[in-house]
Amino acid sequence: MILSIDQGTTGTTCLVFDSEMNLLGRAYREFEQHYPRPGWVEHDAAEIWSVTRAVALEALEATGVAPGGLAAVGISNQRETVCVWDPATGEPLHRALVWQDRRTAERCDELRSEGIEPLLRERTGLVLDPYFSATKIEWLLANVDGLAERALAGTAVFGTVDSWLAFKLTGEHVTDPSNASRTLCYDLHQRGWSAELCGLLGVPIAALPVIRPSIGDFGALLEDALPGYGGTPLVGIAGDQQAALYGQAAFQPGEGKNTYGTGSFVLVNAGSEPPPTQPGLLSTVAWGIGEKTIFAIEAAIFVTGAGVQWLRDGLGIISDAAETEALAASLGDNQGVYFVPALTGLGSPYWDPYARGTIVGLTRGSGRAEIARATLEAIAYQSVDAVRAIELAAGRPITSLKADGGATANGWLMQFQADVLGVPVVVPEVAETTALGAAMMAGVGAALFTESDAAALWRERVRYEPQMASSERERLLGQWHRAVERSRDWAGA
Repeated sequence: MILSIDQGTTGTTCLVFDSEMNLLGRAYREFEQHYPRPGWVEHDAAEIWSVTRAVALEALEATGVAPGGLAAVGISNQRETVCVWDPATGEPLHRALVWQDRRTAERCDELRSEGIEPLLRERTGLVLDPYFSATKIEWLLANVDGLAERALAGTAVFGTVDSWLAFKLTGEHVTDPSNASRTLCYDLHQRGWSAELCGLLGVPIAALPVIRPSIGDFGALLEDALPGYGGTPLVGIAGDQQAALYGQAAFQPGEGKNTYGTGSFVLVNAGSEPPPTQPGLLSTVAWGIGEKTIFAIEAAIFVTGAGVQWLRDGLGIISDAAETEALAASLGDNQGVYFVPALTGLGSPYWDPYARGTIVGLTRGSGRAEIARATLEAIAYQSVDAVRAIELAAGRPITSLKADGGATANGWLMQFQADVLGVPVVVPEVAETTALGAAMMAGVGAALFTESDAAALWRERVRYEPQMASSERERLLGQWHRAVERSRDWAGA
């Protein structure tokens, strides 16, 4: 049996697979989101751990995995989110700063004015944006009393969520290159932490975790971490989007996927050398195994599923995400209503931290169905923008899009995605491919099967063929881009 821990932005899912990647059991629980100020997003790292631990034990118990019957553990995680803790006590020293947090936007502007962004782009494959971890670490050091001194003394350490969970599970301060490459402190070419970049960004390199291959040894579970399963090896870690790429069996250059979660992320396997930087896109590590590193081109969309969550929790116009499918289908068209869900700025291909959420085209007759449909359409439109940017960078069009994540359960959305993209959208048998990918990595890491075996485990569940006329597709996308322009630089104006 393999335990896969999928630690996401709004909750933790734990799944138990057998060595044939049959899903045997699962458990899920949400945790609290904290918004201390506009644009600030925080999590309680202690709550993340307590929820993860409880859900893992629940999944194992529900599946009937006996003590000693667990072969391996893998982790996929929300990326860029920064945790800080005391390595002696294991207690957090501040709430985690979430990837969505925009509090360092002005600091990024200052650094950009100093002319360091071209260096960062070339070394890290990323853009200078508050999305990434380094300026979050710098903010914590500057704003938490005594933290800078503690970091220098070794009594405070930093890590992304994978590192935090690995520490609680095994007691080791470790991470993998897929997560390290999201910090602005990792050099894609040198394939490790860069002292120069850490110095420029004010990050104490000694307080960062040791980087180990994504598929490999991260330590054995402590008995107190998951009672009854102590000694089980943690042998797979990857950021959620890279784990999903692995779970979609995109093992060859040019193969890719789109994951629909809190945000949406299009990744394409770029092979064993860092890809050249491309406007509006990111270059990142996909995973590491042994001495080999695989890279990816990525387009990152910040708010997709989070927009649906906002309809539920912020506006209260739905009680469950599943309601949006029937609401959208109840309309013959979108009634001219467009929602640009720039609730935390815009990611690829715009990279505008000052964009803000915008709804246009409202009339007196507009209601919850129009807003729900506009929210689903926005998920598809943003994904088209991301795919088009990758196609431009790759110099060739895609022929189909592998899709995964929670929103693939929404048949209306998947059909609309195929319609506005103009190519088939393919959903695998296991839609939770972030968790599947972590399990596959753990299986390879524990020598339960090989990567070639893993490729054969991918199975198609449903395929959506495009049905929309090209003229209608172009009209909708044209109106969408008009709406996007109205959201741009709103907070910076």
